This record gives sequence, structure tokens and C-alpha cells, in this order.
Amino acid sequence: MNTKTSEFEFIKGLTADLSSKNLVFPTSLKTTMKIRRALDAPDISTDQVARVISAEPVLSAQILKLANSVMFNRTGKKIEEIRAATIMLGFGVVRNVAISVGMKQLKDHQASGQSSERMEGLWSRSMRVAALSFVLARNLTKLSPDKAMIAGLLHDVGKFYILNRACLYQDLFVSEPALWELVDQWHVDIGAAILDSWEMSDDIRAAVMDHKSLDLPVTGKASLTDVVAAANYLDAHFVAQSIALLDWENCPAPLRNLHLDAENTEKLMHETKQELAAVLQVLA
Repeated sequence: MNTKTSEFEFIKGLTADLSSKNLVFPTSLKTTMKIRRALDAPDISTDQVARVISAEPVLSAQILKLANSVMFNRTGKKIEEIRAATIMLGFGVVRNVAISVGMKQLKDHQASGQSSERMEGLWSRSMRVAALSFVLARNLTKLSPDKAMIAGLLHDVGKFYILNRACLYQDLFVSEPALWELVDQWHVDIGAAILDSWEMSDDIRAAVMDHKSLDLPVTGKASLTDVVAAANYLDAHFVAQSIALLDWENCPAPLRNLHLDAENTEKLMHETKQELAAVLQVLA
């Protein structure tokens, strides 16, 4: 099969996934997302949550690990039961951990060699944007920090899906630019389909879809989209070590809606170092 035929087959597969709304996920991820949906039920009990979590060994291990971490367990008394761990962490943290575990399962599925490196890079960036979204929402808005964290974590979910599927076409993508061109072309549509499949709320969906939009309305009051867009923008500059070069007089709308300038951005990052580290621990 030549490259053009392979590329056509790959794109045809993506469009078929989209049109049928039958996205192909690892079985472990499907289980994790079922758990997330169960946690959203308004009348679910702690015992029911514990039983649901226990059905997923990877999630159970992560929940117990967090419940016994210094960040959450100040007494030092070891917790060995899922029910006790759930009570200590709370449903919000458990729900976020379920989505984080699910994303990691998508990252690791079929990934090896160069593909694994791509996934690791994407995952590291997703965690950083998630942590920064949490910190911005918690310290600068009245929005839910947990919701901001999930929106930040999912902001590139379409890219994860495409890279995961690309593992089946190892001979197709002989150059990195060719692969990333296809990822850039398709990830928004794929991401939207994934969020619909997972029944994410409209505001999370909007934040994920518009996280690269820097021409949002300047309202002076930040939305969830502003938070994730600002986190995505700032993270890129932190990584490139170009934050000092920003023109704060003409900074993008999401930063203005969060009332961020050079001085209070530096102050915020300094004051929230421990908070950022704690969020990354939840996700890692």
C-alpha cells in the first residue's frame, strides 16, 4: 500500500469514526468513563462509588495512592479501603482522577517508540495546562477549579485520539510534519465528538473547542474558556521562556478578562508553586 493510499485509508477511518459516532477507545478507557458518569449521578452513595471504583484496578490503585499521600492524609494513618479513601478525597477529586486515569489509558494504548514519545509530550503539556487552569480559576475567578482542571486536561483530547489511531499506520507517517499537519487538521472535530461521547458539559466543551481563541470578547469577567485559553497561552510562553517578552499592553483577551499583567502573573506563579505541584500530583 503506497503512502497516498494509506493516508486516504487513515482519513477515511477517522471520518467514519466521526460520522458513526462510534469512536474506538481501549476497553479500560470505556470503563473509566462509565465510572465518571456514575459519579455525576446526584443520588449516588459513597458505598456505590466505592463499588464502582473497585471494578477498575488502575483507578483503585490511584485513589488509594492519593489518599495515602502527604497532600491528603495529614494523619499518616494508612488507608486500605476504597470507601475510606473516597470519603477522604471527596467525589470531586475522585471524578477528576477517573478522567485523568482514562486519559493516561488512551495515551498508553498501543504507544511505543516514537509514538510513545509523542504521547508523553502531549500528556505533559495537558497536565501543565490542567494545573494552571485550576490555579487561575481558584485564585482569580469564582468558577469551579475542578471543572477548569478537567477542561485543561482535555484541551488536546482530539490529538490523543488521532495519535493513538496513527499507531496502526506506522508506515504511513514517515515525517513528523506530515503527521502533525494531519493532527492539526482533524483534532478539533475529533475532540468535539469525544466530548459529546463522554457527555461533557457545554462550558467544558466550549473551553476545549476554543482554547486557542485569543480574540474572545473582552468582558472583564472570565469564563471557563478564558481560563483554559489563558493557561494554554501562558504555558507555551513559560516553556519557551519568553514570558518576559510579552507585550502586556496588547495581551490577548483571555488574559485581560483575568486581569493579568506582568506583575500579578509573576506574583501568582510564585505564590501558587505548591498548589501547582499538588494538582500535578493528582494528575500524574
